Amino acid sequence: MAPRFQLKSNVKSMECELHCPVCKEIVKQPVVLPCQHSVCLMCASEVLVQNGYPPPELPPEPNSPASTPNTRSPRQARRPMPSKADHRPIDRVLRSGFGTYPSPGRRRKEPPPAMLFPCPPCGREVELGEKGLTDCLRNLTLERIVERYRHTVSLGSVAVMCQFCKTPQSLEATKGCADCQASFCNECFKLYHPWGTPRAQHEHVQPTLNFRPKVLSCPEHDQERLHFYCRTCQRLLCPLCKLRRVHAGHKVAPVAQAYQTLKDKVTKEMNYILSNQETVLGQISQLESAITQTEANSVAAREQLSQSVRDLTALLAERHASLAQALEGARQRRGEALAGQVAERRSLLEHAGLMAFSQELLKEMDPPCFVQAARQTHSRLSTSIEGLQCFSLAADPSFRHFQLDVSKELKLLTDLKFIQAPLAPVIDTQKTLAYDQLFLCWRLPQESAPAWHFSVEFRRRGVVPGGGARGGIQGRLAAARWGWQRLEEVGGTSAVIDRLEMDSVYVLRVRGCNKAGFGEYSEEVYLHTPPAPVLNFYLDSRWGLHADRLVVSKEQRCARSVPGLSLLQAADRALTSCHLTADLLVGDVAITQGRHYWACSVEPGSYLVKVGVGLEAKLQEWFHLPQDMASPRYDPDSGHDSGAEDSLESPPPFSFLTMGMGKIFLPQAPNHHNNHGCNGTNPRRSPTIANGNSPASSPTGLTYPLPPRLGVCLDFEKGRVTFYDAHSLRPLWEGPVDCSGPVCPAFFFIGGGALQLQELVANRMADQTPVRRVTIQSRVTNLNN
Repeated sequence: MAPRFQLKSNVKSMECELHCPVCKEIVKQPVVLPCQHSVCLMCASEVLVQNGYPPPELPPEPNSPASTPNTRSPRQARRPMPSKADHRPIDRVLRSGFGTYPSPGRRRKEPPPAMLFPCPPCGREVELGEKGLTDCLRNLTLERIVERYRHTVSLGSVAVMCQFCKTPQSLEATKGCADCQASFCNECFKLYHPWGTPRAQHEHVQPTLNFRPKVLSCPEHDQERLHFYCRTCQRLLCPLCKLRRVHAGHKVAPVAQAYQTLKDKVTKEMNYILSNQETVLGQISQLESAITQTEANSVAAREQLSQSVRDLTALLAERHASLAQALEGARQRRGEALAGQVAERRSLLEHAGLMAFSQELLKEMDPPCFVQAARQTHSRLSTSIEGLQCFSLAADPSFRHFQLDVSKELKLLTDLKFIQAPLAPVIDTQKTLAYDQLFLCWRLPQESAPAWHFSVEFRRRGVVPGGGARGGIQGRLAAARWGWQRLEEVGGTSAVIDRLEMDSVYVLRVRGCNKAGFGEYSEEVYLHTPPAPVLNFYLDSRWGLHADRLVVSKEQRCARSVPGLSLLQAADRALTSCHLTADLLVGDVAITQGRHYWACSVEPGSYLVKVGVGLEAKLQEWFHLPQDMASPRYDPDSGHDSGAEDSLESPPPFSFLTMGMGKIFLPQAPNHHNNHGCNGTNPRRSPTIANGNSPASSPTGLTYPLPPRLGVCLDFEKGRVTFYDAHSLRPLWEGPVDCSGPVCPAFFFIGGGALQLQELVANRMADQTPVRRVTIQSRVTNLNN
């Protein structure tokens, strides 16, 4: 009994999985929506009608009078059994007349708009198509599960009556016919399924009120079984649907293969969950503890809220008493002052006070005594006369300045709310970059609550720690558990991340934290680290520098070419052609081993600037024996040197890209023997640029918009140099270069222009002074020397 009781309990526990999301009851005749959720057919039709769509034509319910012919007993009138076609949905009958086309000259009607069904689990509208619920397949598997569920939990104990007996004398059904889709008692079943007839071969099932078809058929092509599955559209197809142009080029597989694949995945996922029941139980305990803590914390928060309101009420009451006391004191003082003024004015009446005393004083006839007594009275009379002439109230009775302005306080009380966590930060993509280190900069929205500190999270994209597979359950769990690394309690609005893998894409996000906790994450930003270690160097001002035309900044990381008087005179002497000298500027480092990367930016208004690398010896020769750019002896783009000492198969000593006037020029692959720039191989050129603009082609190359920053990567051992769009790390052009000796970063200026080397992230906040000229050499070279 224990296993049976446990089975019954397990089956009963899945009742929530069988509920219709619309009516919240166990589904009946479920159909599968395009979002893969299942709803009752009647519920779906009611929802569509409520949303303004016409009522769909649905098949009659099994227990309705239209499908339950129990109004007449077969014993009284033995009418023939209704054919199976009579039980088909009416839309199937209407679709049987396909193949009609409009006559010539008649305009074809526009297809009706697609129906939108508001799916409750998805929380959005799902497009059903032009035919609405007709295109939705019936979920027979879910119906079978519901039937087994009802039978297990004894919900189907209600007797199913025979559909062909007379109503007062109808008997309980004992058998059901899947072909007739009706339930029969023993007598009616024998009557409608006589021996020796095709109906005797019908399939017998348990009596039920909800019959379903034996197999799924195509909703568009009647009686066509669904033998294929389109993985692109994620739809079942019949052979006729597969031939449609809509599924041309899609991944279509036999339904048996899709069945086995999906079944294996579901089995594997279910076994994984069953094998981690301890984890599930632990998480359930954690969730239950969280619920308990939520209740306790809510009570504490409610008490804190009440205490805060009580504190505010007490403070308001105390302040009210203080202000009322001040108001009462002012009233008393003003009342006393005005009362004194009234008494003084009353003494000036004819027979009262000072006037009566003055009349009696005037009756004194002795001069010395009068003078002695009248002096004070004279003073009082003079003061009274001045008061009569310049009368004013001794106190203001208005009390205007005793009114409170509580507009700010009312606004504060109106805006009184619980503290909010910071909003999602906004990452500044203009300042954020990946170079020697990763520099991330962000800001909070203006309407956001302040943040105490920030948490920066980053992970390497497309790599699961531990060397596991990138997909599957193990990979997703490993990525979720170990993928993100964090920088906790970052005080400012920027962070520096070091010790990252080269030539990798990192995903970064930020969130703020205050007393309310952590806020929402910012949008994820993707940064590509350089393909090689970053080389830090400065512009060498000792050789290759024409002081009259080139100006190098104090930090020796920025150079500007200013066309001076000499260039103007040279242009004035040129009559038939313009011979302009290229000003050379090199870095203070020579490379003899390894792979190195650096970046620079060229001012868009520059006339012509060449960026690349070259042999140190050839660069010195260029400086000491300058050649004009029209000379056929040198071509910095290809490294061509027509001297007899060079071999036809030797790589070029220089490799440059030319930029100017807001454009960058990418040379084409060489196709003649005079150019040794590519050593018989085609240089690699990126088909697109980061900003997506189309190139302007020419017989000798392509022209792209100038990227914000240009990256250069030199592989000394392979003798290859690659130019990148440093913002997106997309390769622009790749070609060979002679690495038989030390190679230096080099720059050419023709006309006016400016160039800025990319500053190291590590040196942004520190004052770095230029170092001496260094040469990167291998250990073997040092030992030989």
